[in-house]
Amino acid sequence: MELINATRMVTGYTLGMEPSGRELLVIVIKGTFRIPAEAGAAVRLHEAQLPLVTADLFHGDPGFSAPKYEMDFAPVKRRCDVILNASAHAPGGRPVERTRVGVRIGDWVKGFAVVGVRVWEAGLAGVRATPPVPFTAMPITYDRAFGGVDNRHEDPGQHAAFMRNPVGCGFHRHLRDRWLEGAPLPNTEEPGRPVTHPHGDYRPMSFGPVGRGWEPRHRLAGTYDQRWLDEVFPFLPKDFDERYYQCAPADQQLPLPLGDQPVTLLNLTPDGRRSFTLPHFEAPVHVFPKRGPREDLTAPLDTLVIEPDEERLTMTWRVARPIRKSLFEIAQVLVGRKGREWWQQREEVAFPLPVVAEPVE
Repeated sequence: MELINATRMVTGYTLGMEPSGRELLVIVIKGTFRIPAEAGAAVRLHEAQLPLVTADLFHGDPGFSAPKYEMDFAPVKRRCDVILNASAHAPGGRPVERTRVGVRIGDWVKGFAVVGVRVWEAGLAGVRATPPVPFTAMPITYDRAFGGVDNRHEDPGQHAAFMRNPVGCGFHRHLRDRWLEGAPLPNTEEPGRPVTHPHGDYRPMSFGPVGRGWEPRHRLAGTYDQRWLDEVFPFLPKDFDERYYQCAPADQQLPLPLGDQPVTLLNLTPDGRRSFTLPHFEAPVHVFPKRGPREDLTAPLDTLVIEPDEERLTMTWRVARPIRKSLFEIAQVLVGRKGREWWQQREEVAFPLPVVAEPVE
């Protein structure tokens, strides 16, 4: 199968699978854009287009740190994942102990508090947090949100993890002084719910992707037991939920279609506030089977990654076409728009005029 990219962005394809076991041809288009510095300026295509991500990438060691980018080849997304890889910036560049950050897209808003570095301090009065260290910039990741693993107990059966964010910090099941003293607290907090106890039930606050094995996402992947091995393998389990493919936190999954909405970033850039309009674009995809008519599809925007520190954002569009027998049934896929001459030439190749050979005298 030939994939023809008629855009200035990057495209790719892979094979996916429906829960029913039917194979899918998944076409992905990814564009990188510059975040404008002036309010109201147009979002323009970046001269350096980021490649498609073929495996999950992390802020540190894979599996032991927060995800940064999830691979771009999810078979389907029913909502648009909104992700921010960002830092908090103190207003006016003056050091602060805490500040509020936020993002607005259309009518949707999310925000939380970012706090300076603190550690747990154990004393006669119990466990408490030290005062925050003032900061001018603070990375925002799930590594710095409430959570973590408590694995210092000599009995492995007493180990515990905060499964909504096992890569975070601040969580402790066992309150022994030597384990708590100097241990870091999170740098993000839910509005109105400051972190005051190591064994509290706090909501991890970040804008990044949620790990595949975290609560509650891993439950959407379904049940992989002996019955599945005996009766269903290699297909997906019956209780697989397509929402598993959504990598954003639940409150960052926006309904489709997304685009042509105003975006505002608060304290996520050194200038304090940045506003621009998200461009609206649905990628045209034309499938040319070896037999049968052309199929005209539209790929909706289903992933938005905003990276203010790099002054860029990426938008990803996706469409899945069920495969009837095999991938070889498809001759070409065109992504984007071609001129009239290209279409005429293709029709001539696909439907050549008959050639009649005259007999030789």
